[in-house]
Amino acid sequence: MALETDSPPDALAATGIFDGWLTGLTERIDAAGTETIDVRAPATDAVIGSIPRCTEDDVERAVESARSAQSSWAETPIDERSEILERFGDLVLKRRAELLDCLQLETGKSRRHAVEEVVDVAMACSYYADRGAEALGEDRRRGVFPLATTAHVTYEPVGVVGAISPWNYPLTLSLTDVLPALVAGNTVVLKPDEKTPYTALAMADLLERAGLPDGCFEIVTGRGATVGPALIDRVDYVSFTGSTETGRSVAERAGRNLIGCSLELGGKNPLLVLDDADVEEAARGAVQACFTNAGQLCLAAERLYVADAVYDEFLDAFVEETRRLTLGTGFDFADDVGSLIDGDQLERVESHVEDARDRGATVLTGGRRRPDVGPFCYEPTILTDVDPDATAACEETFGPVVSVESVPDVATGIERANDSDYGLNASVWTGNRTRGVAVAREIDCGTVCVNDAYISGWASVDAPMGGFGDSGLGRRHGREGIERYLESRTITTSRIGPLDAPPGIPVSWYARGMFALTRLQHRLPTVSSIERWLRNARF
Repeated sequence: MALETDSPPDALAATGIFDGWLTGLTERIDAAGTETIDVRAPATDAVIGSIPRCTEDDVERAVESARSAQSSWAETPIDERSEILERFGDLVLKRRAELLDCLQLETGKSRRHAVEEVVDVAMACSYYADRGAEALGEDRRRGVFPLATTAHVTYEPVGVVGAISPWNYPLTLSLTDVLPALVAGNTVVLKPDEKTPYTALAMADLLERAGLPDGCFEIVTGRGATVGPALIDRVDYVSFTGSTETGRSVAERAGRNLIGCSLELGGKNPLLVLDDADVEEAARGAVQACFTNAGQLCLAAERLYVADAVYDEFLDAFVEETRRLTLGTGFDFADDVGSLIDGDQLERVESHVEDARDRGATVLTGGRRRPDVGPFCYEPTILTDVDPDATAACEETFGPVVSVESVPDVATGIERANDSDYGLNASVWTGNRTRGVAVAREIDCGTVCVNDAYISGWASVDAPMGGFGDSGLGRRHGREGIERYLESRTITTSRIGPLDAPPGIPVSWYARGMFALTRLQHRLPTVSSIERWLRNARF
């Protein structure tokens, strides 16, 4: 894989990313056709390679390969599957420099933000390797008549999982779905975004090096309109991360096929600054919340609601912190904010800002594209006085643009925060954590971080993560992240034979006996009630 340009920028040439490892990765894709799609580097808009434009037949072959491998993989002891994940995590850390280069090359993000992806995947490997056996273990449940019957629940993998991942976090948002599916005994066919395929292909290479058998992780590349439906029609479960509009289509198709799906979709995330917040700390947190990955983050804050009492002080601090950010595309840690992904995303950001300006909004800082830095770079932008009907107020911008509004009290801030069809992530800043948790309980979002932008929520891998409303269905992370890829089977036994009237006993007598036994069960303390009593008892 080489840059198709006479004089590649020094930053790209110095990475060494073209020396061997990524060369030939596209050969992993079993595509019969010869049509390809160019992959471009956002930092320069130069072509860095090409990938197969897979067809429906290519998807068919990939799913068949995964299905052929699935039974053997499911029969592999859970300890062995977990060891592969552990080795893979070690390889991710060992090859971190190349992975950071690849992430920056494909996405244009700053290196500091690429670090979050590599660290996140390594942490997820450890978590799922450690918790896989627990999630797959057999559960003993209460039978209908505890002394006479038993009930156990066993768990089996769903089969072949189809994963469709986006371009903004191509490492994290692919592997967060792939890893729990694999440890649960499923095989996976991944469709990465056509803008960022090489990170996924690098993962396939490292998984193979870690010992994952052939066929357990297949990749298909191409346009979503072709590959996506073909994949959904052939797999047993689909996980999707992307826009709400596309997510509705994915859910509809999965429903027609009677397969499960999990969807992480859009967000218009709120951030609240309460009247007792540390203003300087909140300003630093808001910068992280709003401008990480140039705002191309599903968890990014786009709406800030600040208590009147600290509004002016916070706004001054926020603007000052934002102006300190450096914008660039270097392959080192000098730049705070990188590039947008392409011209379409740049056009979206510009149109949102211009519409807000036309409706009377004030731009406190930013508000300009920066072709001197990179073809798709845009300055971190803070808006005030945004009309409620402005596009930037109503729709997800998915760029480095945020609106700030003052509110008279906490109740109003909560009301404004909840005035959205989305409900993915929120952030609350306060000097009193107990108060912050109380406010968090009132916000209609799947994750709410107190005195943090988003990392404490996302990186708590043991806790489920997902959205309310138009932000999606299902949860990733935690035990829930594995359970979505499992089918449960209930097995019951009876020690007294058929639970029916014994021979020779009138049905009326049997019915009276059943009612009496049911009343007795109601009066006897249950295990949960005894546990509650023990917790509350004072000795």
